[in-house]
Amino acid sequence: MKVIEHLKKAKGTLLSFEILPPLKGKDIRSIYQGIDPLMEFRPSFINVTYHREEVIYKERGHGLLQKVRVRKRPGTIGICSTIKAKYDVDTVPHLICGGFSREETEDALIEMNFLGIDNVLALRGDAVKNEQHFIPERDGHAYAEGLIRQIALLNKGQYLHEEEEEAAPTDLCIGAACYPEKHSEALNLSTDIAYLKRKVDAGAEYLVTQMFFDNAKYFAFVDRCRAEGISIPIIPGIKPLTTPRHIQFIPKTFHVDLPDDLAKALIACKTKEDVRRVGVEWSTAQARELKERGVPCIHFYTMGRSEAVRKILERVW
Repeated sequence: MKVIEHLKKAKGTLLSFEILPPLKGKDIRSIYQGIDPLMEFRPSFINVTYHREEVIYKERGHGLLQKVRVRKRPGTIGICSTIKAKYDVDTVPHLICGGFSREETEDALIEMNFLGIDNVLALRGDAVKNEQHFIPERDGHAYAEGLIRQIALLNKGQYLHEEEEEAAPTDLCIGAACYPEKHSEALNLSTDIAYLKRKVDAGAEYLVTQMFFDNAKYFAFVDRCRAEGISIPIIPGIKPLTTPRHIQFIPKTFHVDLPDDLAKALIACKTKEDVRRVGVEWSTAQARELKERGVPCIHFYTMGRSEAVRKILERVW
């Protein structure tokens, strides 16, 4: 079932969560270990992220360097198909602009459709580690708007090559990302929302937010989106802080602020267990308020770890 259909049929706040593909060398059981403890809470759908290939350069002598693509995680689409078959739950593979030409994008979408996957989350993706800014693939999309537009056209049966005009259309529900505290590259929140409106106009049917720790910013963001004519569902995404590393890593990497009360509580922590307790308590309060306010769904960023999210769900669901 499509995400948008889940949302339309819902009689209350739905639950979804997001997992990472395992590192190279691990098998599907590592995925199941992160999913099994959460399935009793009946998530409506599960997102699987995509991690693009990294590029390294190896010396070949005489001043020559060889460009080598390194893939450290297995395929998102295959993982989605496996999860869908094992748990009978809908899955949402992430599809990014980086590393894909338009033709490779079309191939991936055809594969999703063939496997009975009904949803896709369309993202630009980040720059690779050795690039200062995002560089699209040759004949690839520079922005998520273009990727969304290609998916929407494929849903109408419009393929890249004229000889495929009579091919059957795909039927994929298109999700997109949004940022209550603005995208890190946006000039300000107003311009970011203007670009978001373009993604919606291109065909996005629902939005999922970047993680945030201040519910007031989410509600204010939704109000501003509605004022700008964005009427599709906006799903809040939250992430419990569980390790001291998160305190440094998450604000820097995801460009989000920690509210004063949360920051003070984390600074006072003396052990890893203290951080986990504070993080779970804070996210529990977030989830409880969001649910009470009737948000369409709460999306948990699990990072492949289920313990903290399970504790939150036991208290809220």
